[in-house]
Amino acid sequence: MTELNAALEHPVYNYKVVRQFAIMTVVWGVVGMLVGVLIAAQLAWPALNFDLPWTTFSRLRPLHTNAVIFAFGGSALFATSYYVVQRTCQTRLISDRLATITFWGWQLVIVAAAVTLPLGFTSSKEYAELEWPIDILIAIVWVLYAVVFFGTIARRKTSHIYVANWFFGAFIVTVAVLHIINSAALPVSLTKSYSVYSGTVDAMVQWWYGHNAVGFFLTAGFLGMMYYFVPKQAERPVYSYRLSIVHFWALVAVYIWAGPHHLHYTALPDWAQSLGMVMSLILLAPSWGGMINGIMTLSGAWHKLRDDPILRFMVVSLSFYGMSTFEGPMMSIKTVNSLSHYTDWTIGHVHSGALGWVAMISIGSLYHLIPPLFNRERMYSTNLINVHFWMSTIGTVLYIASMWVNGIMQGLMWRAYNQDGTLTYAFVESVAASYPGYVVRVIGGAIFFAGMLIMAYNVYMTTRKDVPAQAPVPSASAASGA
Repeated sequence: MTELNAALEHPVYNYKVVRQFAIMTVVWGVVGMLVGVLIAAQLAWPALNFDLPWTTFSRLRPLHTNAVIFAFGGSALFATSYYVVQRTCQTRLISDRLATITFWGWQLVIVAAAVTLPLGFTSSKEYAELEWPIDILIAIVWVLYAVVFFGTIARRKTSHIYVANWFFGAFIVTVAVLHIINSAALPVSLTKSYSVYSGTVDAMVQWWYGHNAVGFFLTAGFLGMMYYFVPKQAERPVYSYRLSIVHFWALVAVYIWAGPHHLHYTALPDWAQSLGMVMSLILLAPSWGGMINGIMTLSGAWHKLRDDPILRFMVVSLSFYGMSTFEGPMMSIKTVNSLSHYTDWTIGHVHSGALGWVAMISIGSLYHLIPPLFNRERMYSTNLINVHFWMSTIGTVLYIASMWVNGIMQGLMWRAYNQDGTLTYAFVESVAASYPGYVVRVIGGAIFFAGMLIMAYNVYMTTRKDVPAQAPVPSASAASGA
């Protein structure tokens, strides 16, 4: 036991905090997606609310979004960014103690969210529901995260800063700014506060935050993941390093302006709505440039897809990234938005990015990362990874296809008029017509969730302490390269 623990401590890098975040990524992924399946089932079978205030859809839905975005996605970003910045800068994290504080602080944030949201303590802001004491804790942890990340870059032993670190860095800085400004509030008690903004301004600040939480937390951060782990898994250099830099600067310059497209046909000034639409359309170029760069990295290595399910996870995630970043700009066009807004089409779009892009690139990266972190040659079972891949893909397709059909149907029903100007359908008729799609969504979500259980088992078997190590820990000199 002592020998194994000693072997796990890398002579150069701090892998302990990476292991902690990697394991919690899997744990929170299972928890968050389980809640997602439950609330999806509640929309098909409302009795699953159980007539309890803590298990209603309205309270569990923000728990689900916070669990999958900040618990699952956030832990994945912490794990991979801490790993990548050490490997590419060829230096240890600047402070092991601060890194440990970020781990336990982030877990405390997640547990606090899991307690307060079902109890009904909420600011009611999308993706920012947590009340002010937790918001302050988030800000503190995030500042310490920035200190560890940028401090490590500052002491790097390489002259070059690898592009993945640019994306991780942009995500860290921008999310801090977004969170602090959007969460500004006037507390009236320990569990209740009110936004310092009001009316249309509050809506604009919220969706400046909300869309850029997607743009930087769920896009830039995971692109940093992609730019490291796809080349490593494919054993090929990035297709075009110059394109990756263009991708970075174009993305961070344009994405920040796209938020107003969430507020079409509202009290927001028309010029602001149009600006959000135009910037969203421009975003298509850098987004697809990044997708193409990732996929073309497989040039000369396409044959690996035949027997490497980890690489399949990564390539399919890039395909979903390309699809959702095409769909998003199209849905931002006002005429399209007049049909799609407030419908399940939006839910399908979000989950094509969340399940297809964010979850699958995270899963692929973790399958690559877990073995070296625990001194193993490979994952316990490659066959289980393959099964997980197909379950994730099928589950995602079922989910988003059902929501596309539901959304377009809802939009058409809501805008249908009789000759005398009255509505053709009552709202409840559109709800009844959506029922089959809700059932298919539960099935798709359940398949995806079952895949996460398979992953959890595979990771557990890989990391068991009674399993002898299959490969030596690389020496300091050998491991110091990217």
